[in-house]
This record gives sequence, structure tokens and C-alpha cells, in this order.
Amino acid sequence: MKTSIVSGPSMRVALRGLVSGLVLALAAPAGVRADETCASPYMKKITGQEDYVYVWTLGAEGVGDEQDKLVTVDANPKSPQYGKVVNTLSVGGRNEAHHSDFTDDRRYLWAGGLDTSKIFVFDVHSDPAKPALSKTLTDFVEKSGGVVGPHTLYALPGRMLITGLSNDKDHGGRTALVEYTNAGEYVATHWIPTDGDLRGAVKTGKYADGYDYDVRALPRRNLLVTSSFTGWNNYMMDFGKMLADPEAMKHFGNTVVTWDLHTRQPKKVFDVPGAPLEIRCAWGEAHNYCFTSTALTSQIWLIYEDGKGEWQAKAVADIGEPSKVPLPVDISISNDDTRLWVNTFMDGKTRLFDISDPHHPRQVYEKTIGAQVNMVSSSWDGKRLYYTSSLLANWDKKGKDNEQFLKLYHWDGKELKEQFAIDFYAEKLGRPHQMRFGARALYAGPAGDGNGVVQARAE
Repeated sequence: MKTSIVSGPSMRVALRGLVSGLVLALAAPAGVRADETCASPYMKKITGQEDYVYVWTLGAEGVGDEQDKLVTVDANPKSPQYGKVVNTLSVGGRNEAHHSDFTDDRRYLWAGGLDTSKIFVFDVHSDPAKPALSKTLTDFVEKSGGVVGPHTLYALPGRMLITGLSNDKDHGGRTALVEYTNAGEYVATHWIPTDGDLRGAVKTGKYADGYDYDVRALPRRNLLVTSSFTGWNNYMMDFGKMLADPEAMKHFGNTVVTWDLHTRQPKKVFDVPGAPLEIRCAWGEAHNYCFTSTALTSQIWLIYEDGKGEWQAKAVADIGEPSKVPLPVDISISNDDTRLWVNTFMDGKTRLFDISDPHHPRQVYEKTIGAQVNMVSSSWDGKRLYYTSSLLANWDKKGKDNEQFLKLYHWDGKELKEQFAIDFYAEKLGRPHQMRFGARALYAGPAGDGNGVVQARAE
């Protein structure tokens, strides 16, 4: 397929046009139009040194075997293979590998493909250094009733909750949450509220668009939160072509939905304009709030419980210069709820915000990681941050700016210091997307091996 090349200043101009169109769309009448501190609270945590980083990697044409693969990197500085790839496991074809996550017992890693809608289930407990492909779910669309593009895979007790990005009717953004057992058996589909089918939810603003992206739980408040992005028609389109298509630009999500965690009943739909992506919820027992960031409008939003026990949503900070559309893509919260790392794809930067006062975040640090940067994963102790480069196969930059890497930095409280970097193209691996951590202590019995593994509360 021929692709158009848009990068640098021309891409920023196109993005600014996208945002202008979005603002106009928001003014129109209704109807027109991936780490330890970010893991499920139901899942075991690695509170000490991780041994491995599992990188879910997109196959790239002309690179190695061209297949999507799970890449295992040794991350223990005491190992002679520290900073090296120790295993790769290809899954066949290019499925638009994107997000992955563990079951609550952390024995299996589920990984999705946004294009084929396949879900790959890896056994990571038998040999953490060499994951094995346990099963492949090929009937996700059929079982779910037409949901396409499994994105977030999120652990609940004995269950995996999966966000879809699209549907098989029009390949647009109308989609659902899909629930499976840990054994891979389909349970239920929970459709996102729309203007025409609110499913009992209250619409607090102009929109109920039915779009989805990420999901997070705050169990102590019986809360689920979902965000919104775009459908298959857009995320599988060449980025430059999409930016030049006025119709395509109308189809991005502008909502966040709060849900009853136990019943999976949607409660409120909030206007959060500009494609709110990753959601990160606070860990503190009295901290009843979550954050998200909007890709197209470059803002941090706070989803919070007010003094009356009602959930609200508001913009609380700008990310960089919104007029330049830095395109925030991933965020990572610290375990003490004082820091939020924010990655911006277009300028390749990571930014640190002080969120001690969640209603007034302030930027305190920034660093350029590469020509492009996407995901950030933080260790539980906050001392190590891992970064990868790929956003989507057809959205990554072109030419010399198409850097594809995994990088590890140490954070000393003042500065990020690079420890190692792996060039995924030079190693013929592909485009690295999401990272998840592994540790032998998870499977070594109660005593473990000193890595300080704990079981998080399932409230």
C-alpha cells in the first residue's frame, strides 16, 4: 500500500488543523459527527527489581521474520545478560500488536492485535525467561457480538476485561467492554453508552459517542473508568492520509464513562474532548481520583469524587504547548501519587508533573527520549523507567525519525540517566510497543528470592 509521508513541521500543521476541526465539531449540535504502577490492583506486584521486560512488538515489513512477537529482555543488573534480548517468540503474521497484560495470578500474559482481533495467551510462569504461547483466541469478534480491536487487557478476579476499539458493522468507533474468564472463556459484552442507547447512564455533557480505549478500576469506590479513541478505519489508515481526510477527522472519541464495577453498569458519561487515552488511578486509600490525558487537545484531565460522593471530570493542566499538538500518548503514575510521567509522541519527550495536588498538576521536568516516543513503564519503587517508540504501524514517523527502541533510564529524583538501549530495527525485531515486567520470585513460592513480591489487595 502506498503511504503518504507527513513529519516534522508539516505534520504539526496538519495536527493543528485536526484540533481546529475538533473544536468546531464540539461546538456543533449533538449527533454531528502502557507497568507496575499502572497495573490492576487485583494483580500481584513486583515491588523490588524486575528480572525481565516483555515487549509486545509489531512485525515490520522487511525486518527479520516480519512477524509480531513477544520479546524478552533481561532487566536484572546482576545478570550477565543485563540489557540483552534473551528470547523472542513470533506468533505468525502482522496483527497490529498493541497492548498486553497479565491475569490476576500473573501466570499468563494476554496480548491483543488491533487489526486481526486475535488474542495471544502466553504462559510466563513455567519459564519466565522463555514464555510459551499457550493458546490463541481467534473468535473474539464472533463471541463478543461484533467487537473489533482488543486493546486494553485488564485483570479482575478470575477475569480479563478487554476494551475494544471498533466494530464489525462499520469499523467505526462504536464498541464495548468484553469479559472473559482467565481460562479464555467468553462471559459477556458491555456496550459503551451512546446518544441512542444510554444503557441507564446519565449524559452530563453533549456526547455519548460509544467509543472506548482504556479501562481502570478503583475497587474501594466500586468504580470502573473507560476512555475513548477511534475506530479501525482510522487507526489502520496511514497517518498522513488520515490527517488529510476531513471525514476521518470527525471520528475521534470525546468521552469518559464511569461504571459500577460490580454490575458493569455505566453510570455517567462525561465530555472529555480530544481523544482521552490512558487512564491511571491513584493508589492512596483516601485518594479517590484518576487521571487521563487527551491526545489531540494536550491536556491532563482529573476524574474525581467530589464532596458529595459524585464523580466529576475536569481539565487540570496543559501538556507542553497545546497549539503545537505534541500528541500525549502514555502516562504513568507513581505509587505514592505524587508524580505523573507523560509521554508526547511528536516531540519525543517525557514530562514529569508534580500531582501532589491532583487538582493543580505542575510540570517539574522534561527530557527528550528520541525522535518519537510512545509507552512508559515505571517500576513500583519509581527508580526505573522504560520507554518504547512505536505508536501504530501506519502512524509511526517515516525516514530517519522512525526510531524503534527500548530504553531504560534510572530516576534519581532530579534526572533521568540512560542505562541501556536496544535498537529493535538493528536487532531485526520490529516495532516495540508495550512493556510488562516479569520476575522469577513470582513463581518461587512464599519466600521468593528477595524481589519483594506482594499480592495487592482485592477490595
